[in-house]
Amino acid sequence: MTALLAGNAAACVFCRILVGTQRAIRLRGPRQRLNPLPRAVRCLHGLPRRPTRQPVRFFTSLSRPPVQPSLLLPGGPGLQQRRSFWVVRLASRVLKLRYLVLGSAVGGGYTAKKTYDEWKDMIPDVSQYKWVVPDFIRDLNDRIDLEKFTSVLPNLEELTKLLPDLGKVGENFSVLKGLHTDGLFLGSEVKGASGLHLLLESSRETFLKPPESKGSEVNDKQYNKTSDKEKVDQLQEELLRTQMKYQRMVERLEKENKDLKKVVLMKDDKGVPQRKVKSLIEMYSEVLDILSDYDSNYNTQDQLPRVVVVGDQSAGKTSVLEMIAQARIFPRGSGEMMTRAPVKVTLSEGPHHVAMFKDSTREFDLCKEADLAALRHEVEIRMRKSVKEGQTVSPETIALSVRGPGIQRMVLVDLPGVISTVTSGMAADTKEAIFAMSKAYMQNPNAIILCIQDGSVDAERSIVTDLVSQMDPQGKRTIFVLTKVDLAEKNMASPSRIQQIVEGKLFPMKALGYFAVVTGKGNSNESIDTIKDYEEEFFQKSKLLKNGMLKPHQVTTKNLSLAVSDCFWDMVSESVEQQADAFKASRFNLETEWKNNYPRLRELDRNELFEKAKNDILDEVLNLSQVSPKHWEEILQKKLWKRVSTHFLENIYLPAAQTMNSGTFNTMVDIKLKQWTDNQLPHKSVEVAWESLQEEFARFMSEHRGKDQDDIFNKLKEAVREESIKRHQWNEEAEGSLRVIQHNALEDRSISQKAEWDAAIQFMEETLRMRLRYTEEIIRGMVGPNWKERWLRWKSRSSEQCVHNETQRELERLLKLHEDHAAYLATDEVTTVRKNLESRGVDVDPSLIKDTWHQLFRLHFLQRALAHCSLCKRGFYYFQQNFEDTELDCNDVVLFWRIQRMLGITANTLRQQLTNTEVRRLEKNVKEVLEDFAEDSEKKDDLITGRRVQLAEELKKVREIQEKLEAFIEALRQEK
Repeated sequence: MTALLAGNAAACVFCRILVGTQRAIRLRGPRQRLNPLPRAVRCLHGLPRRPTRQPVRFFTSLSRPPVQPSLLLPGGPGLQQRRSFWVVRLASRVLKLRYLVLGSAVGGGYTAKKTYDEWKDMIPDVSQYKWVVPDFIRDLNDRIDLEKFTSVLPNLEELTKLLPDLGKVGENFSVLKGLHTDGLFLGSEVKGASGLHLLLESSRETFLKPPESKGSEVNDKQYNKTSDKEKVDQLQEELLRTQMKYQRMVERLEKENKDLKKVVLMKDDKGVPQRKVKSLIEMYSEVLDILSDYDSNYNTQDQLPRVVVVGDQSAGKTSVLEMIAQARIFPRGSGEMMTRAPVKVTLSEGPHHVAMFKDSTREFDLCKEADLAALRHEVEIRMRKSVKEGQTVSPETIALSVRGPGIQRMVLVDLPGVISTVTSGMAADTKEAIFAMSKAYMQNPNAIILCIQDGSVDAERSIVTDLVSQMDPQGKRTIFVLTKVDLAEKNMASPSRIQQIVEGKLFPMKALGYFAVVTGKGNSNESIDTIKDYEEEFFQKSKLLKNGMLKPHQVTTKNLSLAVSDCFWDMVSESVEQQADAFKASRFNLETEWKNNYPRLRELDRNELFEKAKNDILDEVLNLSQVSPKHWEEILQKKLWKRVSTHFLENIYLPAAQTMNSGTFNTMVDIKLKQWTDNQLPHKSVEVAWESLQEEFARFMSEHRGKDQDDIFNKLKEAVREESIKRHQWNEEAEGSLRVIQHNALEDRSISQKAEWDAAIQFMEETLRMRLRYTEEIIRGMVGPNWKERWLRWKSRSSEQCVHNETQRELERLLKLHEDHAAYLATDEVTTVRKNLESRGVDVDPSLIKDTWHQLFRLHFLQRALAHCSLCKRGFYYFQQNFEDTELDCNDVVLFWRIQRMLGITANTLRQQLTNTEVRRLEKNVKEVLEDFAEDSEKKDDLITGRRVQLAEELKKVREIQEKLEAFIEALRQEK
């Protein structure tokens, strides 16, 4: 725009020059053929006239000879011929202004385009930060008021004022014609070589000023042009301010986003979604991570390429890997084994030099020494955790990814160094374990073996070269690296020995390439940059390189990393599709087996089955809390009476029933009940409640539900039940509160209703009958089959049973003589019974007599008690009268009513404690056990077993690997 204004102004100035001159122009010599604008003009006034006769003269329309006075009249033909001559030639010269106008337009356009390109270059490229910029920045178009912005711009009419005024140029032509007819001449002298400079300078000085009206129009036009230029400059400044404003805003947002991202990564917040596109090497590394955990019968997981770093201990494997990764990321020690487990390092290029573990979202900034120290410490901790007790090395892989500028993309596995002797503190099988681990990685036909050899020691002491030769005898996938070349050159007497090593002539091992590197001066505190500078400086001064023993492409870790990366990707391109086809075939075989064996079942792996079983178990525990109170009280009352009935009958009821009067009976009963309540009854009650809870829980756990029941969960459910019960602890305060409740219940003797009396009699009869049947079974087992069974079923008695039978007969005679006999036999009675039996030829032991008497007397007592119970059915009236004026004594019925009431109150109390406290605590224990089992993979492997689970696990892994391989292959093709 500025150039266009300048061109327009120059055209106007030149027109004024033409108008203001009064003399003709005479030019000299050959220069008269040039463009008339840059010519030197001499004014004819005041200068000496040159000779009129010259050998050669050249004339133009502006430099013709002086005009002689015409003899013709003013209106004659001669004057008309002179006027026509000047008009035509002046018009042709003035029309050459179109070149100036066109040049000005072209120059102005070029300047405008250049300014636009400069502004465009000043705007930063934020396309790669689109995922960082918040949504409101993307909506700036909606927030900026474009109408207000466009209102400031000049309209079309103002822009047209900036263009050359072609109508004014035509007026100047008319004025020029009129002025020439009056005899005006141009008389300004050009001083300079630039036509534009001449016009700008001439515009300041004019030899002839135009009339006053013309001058005011020119001033108004110049003022309008100046105001338009100011508007354009103002718009440009505003546009620059707006651009700088939003540029600062974007920079501030980028900085804030970077800080927030670091904070989130430091907190290891897994819940924050990250919009991140995975690179090609990251996709490949994920496949290798899945394959490291995959174990099946197909053995295809070891066929994908990876760079395996092997070498003798302290040969510099870790140092070479750190130089390739451009960071000191591994723990170091002097002579001590530091690499105790395989470390898979995924290298990729990125804008920031960071490292991250596979199972963590924390990023370690490798440019900060604090993060580097934390990373080395974390690697060491993970290695020690992976090593089992009693072992020195572990086969578990530690996955680590490193990104940074200039890093070559590849996947390396750093293995423990090969040793020749097991030292103190190591496991006895450490040497064999390292050999087996190295062979397992190198036997992969697509693995690239990076063999590290210490150049500072004798080559004959190397162990790893023989191992590598066994695994890759042709050397088609081996790269040999000689480390510590600086020490080798310094200490080795024959430098040609190094040449033999790097040429592959000293070892029987063959390799694709041989490299010589320097990994520092042996100081663990050296930085990577320092080591690189030292390596480059050494090889620049090394005689090995100067004398041609080493070639330039064989030295420095930079060349090594480039060669390894190229070899790695060549191997990946050649083998990855073949591996994808192998997994595709494995998937087809597994899917066919599943369809044939489990056609109606979903393909659930072990984790999914565990989650399903977990939900079922929690539902069953929830159902436990929905058991009705009536059901709880019934089972508690039955189980409690079954537990304490024997003690009550043997130690309380039978001894008290031997007394002669009701007062002694009640006194003995109260004493024994008090002792029972204080010592045994509360504890027995809690045990019954806990057993009832376990039985109900087991019933819900083992309950079959038709099609919903899956036998594969039985082992898991049983383990959860046992572990939950083992962890459950009953509330210790329950016994104390229960003791008070039971003591108060047993002290009550007030039977207020006839129904309660009848219920007590019924409870007493059921108890006595149950005990009577039990006693009869014991006596039948002692005396053997009766005469009916002997005759009808052809059964016989043993000798011992015959002795018991004879003893029973003798004791029954004694009971018939003394129906109110005491519960125990006297010594003389035992002697009498024994002598009577001996007189019949039966030799019997006194203890046998007492045992038989005990059961026989109990049978006799229970029969009498049942008969007495029938008499007490009509004794409720006498009970209300305290058994006055009657010989009926029903205190035993009152005793059974007290026991029955105590059982009901105890069952109600235990039920409340179960439903309010213990069931919830058991549910909490079950959840804790399930959470512990979920974190223990070995436990899940033991509890959820079978071919169905194994097949589902394999099928899921193979599908995942195949899908990721196909995605990787597609990305690899797109990159190519």
